[in-house]
Amino acid sequence: MLGEQASDAVDSRSEEWTACPARTVGQEAPPDGKEAPDAGQLKGDRRPQNARTLRVSVDVQPLPARNSLYIKSFYNESWERRYGHPVDPDTLTLLWSVTVSIFAIGGLVGTLMVKLIGKVLGRKYTLLVNNGFAISAALLMACSLQAGALEMLIVGRFIMGVDGGIALSALPMYLNEISPKEIRGSLGQVTAIFICIGVFAGQVLGLPELLGKESTWPYLFGVIAVPALVQLVSLPFLPESPRYLLFEKHDQAGAEKAFRTFLGKEDVSRELEEVLTESRVQRNVQLVSVLELLRSPLVRWQVVTVVITMACYQLCGLNAIWFYTNSIFGKAGIPPEKIPYITLSTGGIETLAAIFSGLVIERLGRRPLLIGGFGLMALFFGILTVTLTLQDHASWIPYLSIVCILAIIASFCSGPGGIPFILTGEFFQQPQRPAAFVIAGTVNWLSNFAVGLLFPFIQKGLDTYCFLVFAAICLTGAVYFYFVLPETKNRTHAEISQAFARRNKAYPPENTDSAASDAKVTRRPEPDPASTLDNYVQNGVI
Repeated sequence: MLGEQASDAVDSRSEEWTACPARTVGQEAPPDGKEAPDAGQLKGDRRPQNARTLRVSVDVQPLPARNSLYIKSFYNESWERRYGHPVDPDTLTLLWSVTVSIFAIGGLVGTLMVKLIGKVLGRKYTLLVNNGFAISAALLMACSLQAGALEMLIVGRFIMGVDGGIALSALPMYLNEISPKEIRGSLGQVTAIFICIGVFAGQVLGLPELLGKESTWPYLFGVIAVPALVQLVSLPFLPESPRYLLFEKHDQAGAEKAFRTFLGKEDVSRELEEVLTESRVQRNVQLVSVLELLRSPLVRWQVVTVVITMACYQLCGLNAIWFYTNSIFGKAGIPPEKIPYITLSTGGIETLAAIFSGLVIERLGRRPLLIGGFGLMALFFGILTVTLTLQDHASWIPYLSIVCILAIIASFCSGPGGIPFILTGEFFQQPQRPAAFVIAGTVNWLSNFAVGLLFPFIQKGLDTYCFLVFAAICLTGAVYFYFVLPETKNRTHAEISQAFARRNKAYPPENTDSAASDAKVTRRPEPDPASTLDNYVQNGVI
């Protein structure tokens, strides 16, 4: 049933990391404990930290300003208890930097692992096994305070990053492969929706009245085990990806049964025939490696587009927005003790924007939402730069800054926040898809790491004018997608490959999935007039 698909997406999605992984973990306060710059005067507040999935959002949510101070205090106490003296500022800075950045390093490791794990275990069991990483990370981080071991927190965040890296590749692949083309985009946006729900859940649980206290912050890390346990219970009842069963396991009966379960109907011949048509040419094509995919002229522009999409996804400036949120709210006259509650509105806006995108993506298409999202972000970044520069000139200007912040968040989540993962699954055929997600994930996590490393220097050098850098990145992305990106809604993978063929100057076989390279296709069968499943089997397709 499609309802079961959505249920699986709910459970599985909770594995990934920031959905908008465009938010770099841990930038809420500089590592030396100094206050983050205030918007305009550049001193005074720290932004709240949100993460991007139901599970990992709770992992990084303990890192807002007050909680980052709790963790630094824990580091200092652990160090003094172990060595007999307080930790020196440089060492504390190093420990905090490692704590912040190691999540992205773990994400990169997980991304590089997913191709091999997915080939051996399949999509479904990759997600199931991945829960072991989440539960292990939750136990390590939740017990770190009681054990007095700061290493447990650091190692736990690395393992949580591995979990996020695997899930951020395996889940979009799974959703893409189980979805009929008519709803592939909407179902793919379920990922973004639950990312936003994760943000909101992390914000709520991080409030001082709940788990955002010095004595309870480790339990906030431990909460990430709950979605993992839910998935362990629910996911076994759902089938494996039909495409994986047909292409890689040659299990016709299993694929047919999976289609019936997912679609909730007995007659799945049309869906099977579509997959079998692809299988006819690709039966002699093995899984493509990352290097082979990068070298293939048949998918050159698909690869370039995925790289640019993922880079824009991370470098579009959401980190800068969260860096300034608290100070802008303070400038608007909101009492400091009320700011955490006002910040909940950002999570609500994100969720509503993601739901809106899921409802209209099959009507409007991927292209308008992606171009429009980045274009609007560029516009509102420009306006925000002006309002932050002039905010001391009139009492109403900070309120306009708040509107710009909410508009940027909504613009991101209505398109750029979820569509990059949908496109990665749509651009590539079955033998190419795992390698494509490795490339996309690598760009994603390296860009994430780069933002965390470089943003403090950009902010220090440009002050509030740093938003113009992000406006330029968003505008560049929008222009590129306008000229290069074809619409993919309601198209088969073969049709999408044909749409790129002219730009690639290399044409895949007609009415089939493209192979990664001409050398990979040892022979192309003659067109078969048979159209039924039985005839496909008799003719040796499966």
